[in-house]
Amino acid sequence: MAITDIRDAVKERYGRIGERESQGCCGPKPEDVISQAVGYGKEDLESVPDGANLGLGCGNPVALAALREGDTVLDLGSGAGFDCFLASRKVGEKGRVIGVDMTPSMLAKARANAERGGYSNVEFREGHIESLPVDDNSVDVVISNCVINLSPDKEAVFREIYRVLKPNGRFFVSDLVLTRELPESIAASQDMYCACVAGALLKDDYLAAMKVAGFNEVRVAKEAHYPHDLFEGDDRARKLVENNPQITRDDIRNASESVLSVQIEGKKGFGLTGQACCGGSC
Repeated sequence: MAITDIRDAVKERYGRIGERESQGCCGPKPEDVISQAVGYGKEDLESVPDGANLGLGCGNPVALAALREGDTVLDLGSGAGFDCFLASRKVGEKGRVIGVDMTPSMLAKARANAERGGYSNVEFREGHIESLPVDDNSVDVVISNCVINLSPDKEAVFREIYRVLKPNGRFFVSDLVLTRELPESIAASQDMYCACVAGALLKDDYLAAMKVAGFNEVRVAKEAHYPHDLFEGDDRARKLVENNPQITRDDIRNASESVLSVQIEGKKGFGLTGQACCGGSC
């Protein structure tokens, strides 16, 4: 798949998600059930504006990050603003939260949620995570939740994270990675790419790309097989097979056994030359 085709498909898919209205108020919301399963608490879900949580994450990077009052936080692929609003409470009035997303409907939804919730320390910018609209050495913490796997150029994303972080800045990422190569039919599927699977890297390759970008103290804080309902024979699996006749149910089963949900943290330290990579601030 060409980079432009991937980006257009992801933008179109998540644009449709951004345009949908919030779920009804009667009974548990499906997105809340998903979010609790991957690490969010009931208090988190109740503290944000209705419609901010779309149930698209695979972890809780805000909980991992141990944010401090006054921090400047950048969220890659901020969607409707869920993690940004949780981070806003942690950094307080002296802090700042920036969300970056490439999808206009998501940005509109996030900005409306911010206004409705009175989040004066949160802003949302349109842009690609491979080329962030953020100054060098300006951010204390970068977070991201199940988004980097959707990028067609993950190495560029890690370089950009490194660029925008201040010296000693930290990143905390929740994402999907692989324990083994996917079946070819899955790896070549645009539908599976947009479902955060076909674009995932092998776990070791993901960590290596972070280290090549210059990060040190990279570690996997938590990992688990992701409970991907898409692979469990439900209606979505049926539709996937119908829309992609080259994919068999055995392929789906093999793919489900390959996917890990990981939470990774790291720190901006020294470059490959051993010189401090502080940009213009050095």
